[in-house]
Amino acid sequence: MQKRLLVIGVFVLIGFSKNLNAQQKTYCNPINIDYGYTPIPNFATHGKHRATADPVIVTFKDKYFLFSTNQWGYWWSDDMYDWKFIPRKFLRERNKVYDELCAPAAFVMKDELYLIGSTHGPAFSMWKSKDPTTDNWEIAVDSLKAGAWDPGFLYEEDTDKLYMYWGSSNVFPILGTEINTKTLQSEGYVKPLISLVPEDHGWERFGEHNDNTFLQPFMEGAWMTKHNGKYYLQYGAPGTEFSGYADGVYVSDKPLDAFAYQDHNPFSYKPGGFARGAGHGATYQDTFGNWWHVSTIILNQKNSFERRIGIWPAGFDEDDVMYCNTAYGDYPTYLPKEDANHIQGLFTGWMLLNYNKPVQTSSTLGGYQPNFAVDEDMKTYWSAKTGNKGEWFQTDLGEVSTIHAIQINYADQDVEFLGKSEGVYHQYKIYASNDGKKWSVLVDKSKNQTDVPHDYIELKKAAQARYLKIENIKMPTGKFALSGFRVFGKGAGEKPQPVEDFVVLRSSPEKFGERRNSWLRWKQNDLADGYVIYFGKSKDKLYGSIMVYGKNEYYFSGMDRTDAYYFQIEAFNNNGISERTAIVKSE
Repeated sequence: MQKRLLVIGVFVLIGFSKNLNAQQKTYCNPINIDYGYTPIPNFATHGKHRATADPVIVTFKDKYFLFSTNQWGYWWSDDMYDWKFIPRKFLRERNKVYDELCAPAAFVMKDELYLIGSTHGPAFSMWKSKDPTTDNWEIAVDSLKAGAWDPGFLYEEDTDKLYMYWGSSNVFPILGTEINTKTLQSEGYVKPLISLVPEDHGWERFGEHNDNTFLQPFMEGAWMTKHNGKYYLQYGAPGTEFSGYADGVYVSDKPLDAFAYQDHNPFSYKPGGFARGAGHGATYQDTFGNWWHVSTIILNQKNSFERRIGIWPAGFDEDDVMYCNTAYGDYPTYLPKEDANHIQGLFTGWMLLNYNKPVQTSSTLGGYQPNFAVDEDMKTYWSAKTGNKGEWFQTDLGEVSTIHAIQINYADQDVEFLGKSEGVYHQYKIYASNDGKKWSVLVDKSKNQTDVPHDYIELKKAAQARYLKIENIKMPTGKFALSGFRVFGKGAGEKPQPVEDFVVLRSSPEKFGERRNSWLRWKQNDLADGYVIYFGKSKDKLYGSIMVYGKNEYYFSGMDRTDAYYFQIEAFNNNGISERTAIVKSE
């Protein structure tokens, strides 16, 4: 982001005004929607908190519809930035469960959008709507007799056939069946399609680092995409609690048979950075025809099922390989546009300006230290002693820098809500300064009336400043707490030089050893804040990426046992990104 001398004037950015949205060009993961609080009391024993997961986005009549777990409603958008919430409970009175629309499935058939939540039995209705921008739904079928947890559907317009795929288990495979388009029921033929093979696929092993052996990994979140006559059956593994939560894909020429593991797996993977995890998702096309993947981001601070949502550029390459680009995926990213190159990515090039930089605060609650708001770990957070007006957090960029965007990630400290609450909103102001003494208002949300738990502001005009300070005016509940006060733009210094002495250590195929793991190491770059490692199974398909902060090594435990891999690495800081190294091959 560019800046002008000390932030002259006042930039008023209130709520999601139509005027602001008309100029909006970027977004930043986790996406900024009004996530509901967990409605399940025993999930909140370590603290009440916001939570959702298992997202689905469907494009219908040139609009985007977003459904996810336990939100007591859903969102729709014209542009994938301004999401409007529609309150709605889809479970009927007979369903006495907390899981309202858990792990939902949505699909378009002819002129209607269909929706159903997960069910182990014939208890949940399937709904349909011709205009879901309002609460305008009717029951399509009273109950889905097959019963499906984590369902996904594919409707083929050319054949008028409908297929369902489902499964969430550490024992059973993903299943598939054809659904009669008239009765919306299975004819009874159900076929097992794919299972996990963790002995071959390192990334499918259970655990934060794919290293826990006390429990078998979970296969879940089935989703089907058809492209160029091929069927891409996607699935999540190994568990929603972990940074390595990812989506893989099997491919076939048939909708219910002969699926083969895609060599380039997992195709959706983000184990490092601020927003981690890219599993249990859905692939969809924007209004320009470009592909995207929406998925679960793990948080796992107060509960294993504390999660958020991320949206990543995706697609199919010239060889019909399915990919998802998560490199710098939690930095400012361009919204859908025509003729976008999703392999190259939609990262703006605006760098994080305040990673581990000095901070000051109005107060600090216990061990929730100020530096936790700038450490690029969403699990850690700073909390003020109160949620009162006047509590503040200040960050020093170290030099006068060009500021393009700011992301405010609130943390749930001592919040009081269970479930979706009405009238929830945040209010604050952000000030900027060159010397830490004379301040000007940069962002004014003192009259905001919207819930913005991951508020993202792209400045209309870039600003120049060294210090930023956010001052609380109103919290909807709990203390004034931040898991990330993230400032994006460009510094005034040098970007890092290319990484030196990059090596990949792995057992050779001729010798006994653990071939699903490798140890990557390189010379520490003095100017680097962090590194991005790219990997793949061919030199021209390095679609996987891993972001590493502060260290000069990484233990990669997500490799497929029998295959050779190729790696590159680049360094980055607040000023930019280095050139990548030469490609390193690991046999």
